[in-house]
Amino acid sequence: MTKKLTLYGINNCDTVKKSLKWLTANNIEHQFYDFKKQPLSEALLKKFVELNDWSTLLNKRSTTYRNLSDDIKNNLTDEVAFEQVLAQPTLLKRPLLLIESSDESSQQLHLGFKPELYQSICQ
Repeated sequence: MTKKLTLYGINNCDTVKKSLKWLTANNIEHQFYDFKKQPLSEALLKKFVELNDWSTLLNKRSTTYRNLSDDIKNNLTDEVAFEQVLAQPTLLKRPLLLIESSDESSQQLHLGFKPELYQSICQ
């Protein structure tokens, strides 16, 4: 069964650049989904949340998160987080690597980039 790899992030993120470079250097077929050029859909965000939870998906060290009002940060329910991430996808940790089986019966979502992890999950 073949795998479909999609890397989600923004093109100017250094970690996203490293992961794209690694995937290309290792001849691993993938697609890149740039949140700055392609909108984040509700369906895609729901898929991310099903595969991970908000505690790992939100990048609380990001400038975008730090710029949220204290009222939002102090009342960050699942609904509020969902709404905020749809409006500002840069609240998500990057990169997000979605690995799906060709028939979509199996899905994995990996956050961040570590060459040794990519080596084990992409080959």
